[in-house]
Amino acid sequence: MDEHLDVAPFAADSVLDHVPMRNEDGEIRHEFVEEVARAIEAGDSAALRACVAELHEADLGDLIGALEPDDRVRLVELTGRDFDFSALNEVDETVREEILEELPPETVAEGVRELESDDAVELLETLGAEEQEEILEKLPLKERVALERSLLYPENSAGRRMQTEFIAVPQDFTVGQAIDYMRETPDLPDRFYEIYVVDKDQHWQGAVPLDVLLRTRRPVALTELTDEDRRRVSVLEDQEEVARMFGKYNLVAAPVLDTQDRLVGVITVDDVVDVIEEEADEDLKALGGVTSDEELSDTFLTIARGRFNWLLVNLATAFLASSVLGLFEGQLEKMVALAVLAPIVASQGGNAATQTMTVAVRALATRELGSSNAWRVVMREALVGLVNGLAFAVITGIAAVAWFKIPGLGIVIGLAIICNLVAGALGGILIPMALERVRADPAVASGTFVTTVTDVVGFFSFLGIATLWFGLK
Repeated sequence: MDEHLDVAPFAADSVLDHVPMRNEDGEIRHEFVEEVARAIEAGDSAALRACVAELHEADLGDLIGALEPDDRVRLVELTGRDFDFSALNEVDETVREEILEELPPETVAEGVRELESDDAVELLETLGAEEQEEILEKLPLKERVALERSLLYPENSAGRRMQTEFIAVPQDFTVGQAIDYMRETPDLPDRFYEIYVVDKDQHWQGAVPLDVLLRTRRPVALTELTDEDRRRVSVLEDQEEVARMFGKYNLVAAPVLDTQDRLVGVITVDDVVDVIEEEADEDLKALGGVTSDEELSDTFLTIARGRFNWLLVNLATAFLASSVLGLFEGQLEKMVALAVLAPIVASQGGNAATQTMTVAVRALATRELGSSNAWRVVMREALVGLVNGLAFAVITGIAAVAWFKIPGLGIVIGLAIICNLVAGALGGILIPMALERVRADPAVASGTFVTTVTDVVGFFSFLGIATLWFGLK
């Protein structure tokens, strides 16, 4: 790539015409980011407008994330009305906040007006109350009221996720009237899969899928096609429960009703995909003791502060496990082999427990594990721990005897391995279940407690059995 390539010739063209955005692996090309950065530095709005007009919102989000912080705001300013604000929902929350805080409220309000209501709410909810108010007061009354109402619903609820653009028709309409209404209404949603039937007070009466509507003759009354048992959700329902319902019943859309059964919005499958990704990301971070809001774009101080508390808890539990070793200080001095092999017992139990815990936390999250099958699953995991314990008892015992030439050491470590793998299996499932019962997040706290159990049981069983077997005091 020529370092001195001038962006001036691109004034009427897109940077994409000269440098592909992604390589063969789908990663954003460094050369492309450099070209865009040069165009921003040169203030070449024509080249940038042509570029962003061709990009999907997800690609534009990746581009924003790859640019330097100062260039991100300049990109929005130089592209003006051609900038798709939905791209800001594709970047880290930290990056989004930085950009929105730098832009004038008028600019943000103008961008928000072009978004569907669910995307607009997602964009605004990361801001403080004052910033939200500054932007909302720049919007027309009807749009402002709709967004304010959505922002009042609890975080992570269906009310926050729904879009308020939907098609609702009176229950006395015919098929022909419904089709004509859709043809003549200018502000239809960009995508929709069904229409909803309501009474004069906007109370939900049922749904009519588009495929059924278009296969039916015009004079047929909508009441003959209306599915009154259609799955629907409450505005207060948790978004994770909504996602689970979509997966279980293969839905592509679901109406959202308020507490008086009035139709107020719709959730579509693209929103649910975002929820699934967010919840999976949150659970994965929680298993590692990382806060759910940590992003790659965060500063090192923010990340260090967010991880400190959980590391402190881990340190405390590590001291607890080490205190078990202190109880056997004399035995360890008499037989060095015990100090060498003790971590192996604890490590094997910890790994087995992590395997069980991962499956258990996921099963609890998806409601596959509950009171109806808990006992059967617990017994199964205990048997898994016992079988693997027996197998590794033989392997580890032979290795210990070959290493230290002490025959009894193989039996001691074998028995300890069996004890700790069974304990790890039981801890890996019982601890998440207990945390779920007291309404704590199993993904957040299970790891530390389970590891502590296997460390304590591993050290105590190995050193305790060795003390009895070899007569150590």
